[in-house]
Amino acid sequence: MKIMDTTAGFKCYRKKVLQTINFDEIKSKGYGFQIEMKFTAWKHGFYIVEVPIVFTDRKEGTSKMSGGIFNEALWGVLKMKIGSWFKKYEVPAE
Repeated sequence: MKIMDTTAGFKCYRKKVLQTINFDEIKSKGYGFQIEMKFTAWKHGFYIVEVPIVFTDRKEGTSKMSGGIFNEALWGVLKMKIGSWFKKYEVPAE
């Protein structure tokens, strides 16, 4: 995918994208869910547009990022990519 960050920012999906994606096949949670949704939309031939945002560093609280979340994202992405080699993604008609 030709995007800079698969987990950040506001997400907005067109109705046609959501109607095309089989949500029973989306297995990831958390950051992995965001990646899998964008990857699946992209594999179905939809365009992904990034809109830049201004990110302000955290001043209070702590990150929710943990080793488990990192591992889910890393291994989930690898599993998703390898699985995509054996799956057919229908590109919807215009």
